[in-house]
Amino acid sequence: MRIGHGFDIHAFGGEKPLIIGGVIIPCAHGVIAHSDGDIIVHSVINALMGASSMGDIGLMFPDSDKKYKNINSRILLRKVWNIIIQKGYSISNLDITVIAQFPKMSIYRNKMRSNISEDLVCSIDSINVKFTTTEKLGFIGRKEGIACESVVLLDNSINVITQE
Repeated sequence: MRIGHGFDIHAFGGEKPLIIGGVIIPCAHGVIAHSDGDIIVHSVINALMGASSMGDIGLMFPDSDKKYKNINSRILLRKVWNIIIQKGYSISNLDITVIAQFPKMSIYRNKMRSNISEDLVCSIDSINVKFTTTEKLGFIGRKEGIACESVVLLDNSINVITQE
C-alpha cells in the first residue's frame, strides 16, 4: 500500500469558466491558472504522483510548456494514471476536500465523483468528495481563491511477495 497527499490552490479571476472535478460550476469568474485550473484534478494528480514517487504535477506538466496552456486537466490525470497502472497499482480509496467560501458545490458531488472514478477506472465507491469553508477567514474566506486537498491509498497487491 502507498499513501499520497495532494494540494492545489488558485486565485479567483480571469475569463476561464470555473471547473471543479471536471464539472463546470456556474460562477461569475473562474480561476487564474495555466491549464483549466481544476483544483480537484490537480490535487488528485499530486496525491497520485506522491504515492508513486513521481514528484508533482509541475514536474510532469510544467506551466512553462505551452502545450499545457488551457488544457483539460482530466487529460493530464489520465496520463498520470496510465503510468501508475503500469506499475501495478489500483485505487484503494481517494478522499478529496475542497476548501471554498463560495460557490456552493455539493449538488455536483456525485458528478465529480463519477468523473474522477471514470478517469481512474475505479469504482465510484472508492472516491469521496467533501466541501468545507474557512468560516470567512483568510483569502479563501474573503472569496479571493479556492483550495483542495486529496489523500489517496494505492494498492499494489499484484506485486505482493508471500513467504512460505
